[in-house]
Amino acid sequence: MKRHEIIENPAPLVLSHEYFMRQALREAQKAFDANEVPIGCIIVQNKRIIGKGYNQTEKLNDATAHAEMLAITAATNHLGSKYLEECTVYITIEPCTMCAGALFWARPELIVFGAIEPKVGFTRHQHAILHPKTKVLTGVLDHECLGLIKKFFVGARNK
Repeated sequence: MKRHEIIENPAPLVLSHEYFMRQALREAQKAFDANEVPIGCIIVQNKRIIGKGYNQTEKLNDATAHAEMLAITAATNHLGSKYLEECTVYITIEPCTMCAGALFWARPELIVFGAIEPKVGFTRHQHAILHPKTKVLTGVLDHECLGLIKKFFVGARNK
């Protein structure tokens, strides 16, 4: 019987915060292409994407159809649980208070967002809105995240 040689991958895929934020940016691009506010969200457990979403408030005629809300629903359906324990949530822009409240109840281990939202971001209103066990990391690919949303609003003003 012939033995198989094990060859190490010379360039292993590094599943970093930047890698997953780029996946959230792909979701945000879908929103941009659909003329929605370009915010994207993905939820990761054990280095696998288990939920994703992008803003669809116009398409669904639903003020709650934010990227985070849609991604939470997809991930909890995947898990068969209302909790996102041992999960990381990647969001291109800081969540609003509504989405931060939903994330409180979903209890992810970590929330990573790209750019701060100075007008309606949850940290402007109340820092303690998240679950006490949830950690937060900000600024991951913030220039790319902010660039897409700025491009959207510049285009919207010029229409």
